[in-house]
Amino acid sequence: MAERACSQSGPADDPVPAAGPAEVAGPGPTAEPTAGLAATLDCRIDDRDVDLRISVPTGRRLAIVGPNGAGKSTALSLLAGHLRPDSGEVHLRGRPVSSPHTHVPAHRRRVVSLEQRPGLFPHLTALENVAYGPRSRGLRRRPALDRAHAELDAVGCADLADRRPHELSGGQAQRVALARALAVDPELVLLDEPLAALDVEIAPGIRRLLADRLTGRTVVMVTHDPLDLWALADDVVVVSGGRAVQSGTVEGVLSRPGTDFAARLAGVSLLEGEVTDDDELRTPGGDAVTGYRPGAASEGVPGWAPGARAIATVDPRAVAVHAVPGPAGGADLTAGSAGPAGLTGPAGLAGPAGLAGPAGSAAGAAPAHASAGKSSPRNSWPARVVGLAPAGALTRVTTELRDGQRVDAEVTSRSAAELALAPGVAVMLVVKAAQVALYPRG
Repeated sequence: MAERACSQSGPADDPVPAAGPAEVAGPGPTAEPTAGLAATLDCRIDDRDVDLRISVPTGRRLAIVGPNGAGKSTALSLLAGHLRPDSGEVHLRGRPVSSPHTHVPAHRRRVVSLEQRPGLFPHLTALENVAYGPRSRGLRRRPALDRAHAELDAVGCADLADRRPHELSGGQAQRVALARALAVDPELVLLDEPLAALDVEIAPGIRRLLADRLTGRTVVMVTHDPLDLWALADDVVVVSGGRAVQSGTVEGVLSRPGTDFAARLAGVSLLEGEVTDDDELRTPGGDAVTGYRPGAASEGVPGWAPGARAIATVDPRAVAVHAVPGPAGGADLTAGSAGPAGLTGPAGLAGPAGLAGPAGSAAGAAPAHASAGKSSPRNSWPARVVGLAPAGALTRVTTELRDGQRVDAEVTSRSAAELALAPGVAVMLVVKAAQVALYPRG
């Protein structure tokens, strides 16, 4: 986690203090206003086609997520002062710090950036690395060293004060980098995939440390790991195509994802379509998706009307995968947890017993759904396998519906082998309606 708030051209043994001493307290979070915004982005970068509007409340930890190239790193660069907008403004604590006409450079902002690499000065000890920030901001040597000792103790590295970076393990170096960042009492902490380069054995401990040390501070982080969202973030913004497309609390966004990327972070599949009934939408490929609308019975769901855009979320563990027999016929095989006992699966693409599949298996026909005897309604969707990701006893099967939308299923690895699943194999997906959540498209 390289800390980039202070100039890292390499300090002298006793660097000349910068103008204006810092207000240095103990190793706890900086006292911040209880209300208001710590940072706002309302600006555009033309050559990247990024147009962002993001607000960061004081004392909250905000995660920015999205696919590669969506604009996440651009947002961090704008906040850090490494990038200047072509239009609009960047504000920190209500003060404009960047626009086409004005720009406060990175070293004059009370912002620190923690990256994947520790970025410690190799010729300084751990203690001197941590003391460098307070010294460069004007604090005298002895108080700066006292503060550095306190910060090292807070991250569990007090006994490593005299070691140089090459004498530290990867996890120890990350802890020292965090201590160095927080020693300057930043107004804003930026985290750019802080745990991505760590071994799986080390990452959980550093994640717990970050959660502890960043509580009460204003943080903006970029991550692809849902564990980081739950452990380190209060709020989340989903970025796609250079725009913020969804925002809210972590729980709110992951329980009702509005994009395929957010759905995959939440561990579910997302299907889009148009409302056709109280409990049904139809995909662009003609597949009917039946489910339930959370909260509809008690409070109503505004925006749910025939023709309106809607989404459905499906848990991969609820998806049963049925092999489609070849022209010569053959026994049916089923994998997954959604299909009940006695469900025989597709026969000649007719769908599971009691469930009408695509009429005559025509590629353009819409599948139907019905009740099998007294059982609950089920969805039946023809699909093709596009990927498999084995993970021990389980295998994640990624399939593609007729319109290109993807649905994941989690099956046992044994079932995947018995079904002879492979990219290009035709399958039928079966999901109980009670396991499909429907929402109006926001």
